[in-house]
Amino acid sequence: MSTYPHEQIMVVSTELLTQLGYFQGFTTDVGKYLDQLLDARNTSYRPRPEMEQDPSFKQLIPYVIFQHVNASGAVSLFQYTRGTGMGEKRLHTKRSVGIGGHISSIDAGGDEPYAKGMHRELDEEVSVSSSYHLQCVGLINDDQTEVGKVHLGVVYIADVDLPAVQPRETEIVDAGFRPLEQIMGQLDEFESWSRISLEALFG
Repeated sequence: MSTYPHEQIMVVSTELLTQLGYFQGFTTDVGKYLDQLLDARNTSYRPRPEMEQDPSFKQLIPYVIFQHVNASGAVSLFQYTRGTGMGEKRLHTKRSVGIGGHISSIDAGGDEPYAKGMHRELDEEVSVSSSYHLQCVGLINDDQTEVGKVHLGVVYIADVDLPAVQPRETEIVDAGFRPLEQIMGQLDEFESWSRISLEALFG
């Protein structure tokens, strides 16, 4: 995740989200929103420091949850704790199941800058030594937190054939796959987007 003060990040207007159908929390109705949210006519790149304080825009954030299902059907998820050097200070020391980050102007210029930015963020943050299948499963809008007011999460499940995901960033600590049941029993330790996703998808 870049903390460069002049970074230009992809945003959509909060008004557009309202027009498409406002929701608080989690929605699985991806088709209703995603095409319009990612339409180049509806996105723009704006200075990140300004956008962190401007709830009239939503920063689009891919949020990828790595899942492994073993031969007996037991589910485990990749989880970690955010170190104090990660970009969003308001999430420091929180546990998370989501990997991803901002789509930057460095991703613009070709077809599908959003997809390019999502894979760039994944490559920067984790090393995945397994094949996996990626599926968009929902969106998060959480206007009950200061972080959530300026971000919109696009949630993916990445089903890995092997639980072989390792952090690349030193600020992703205490990382690894843990049983879903254990994670669900410790929801109060996780950031709000993780809690919202876990409850919606696995609760």
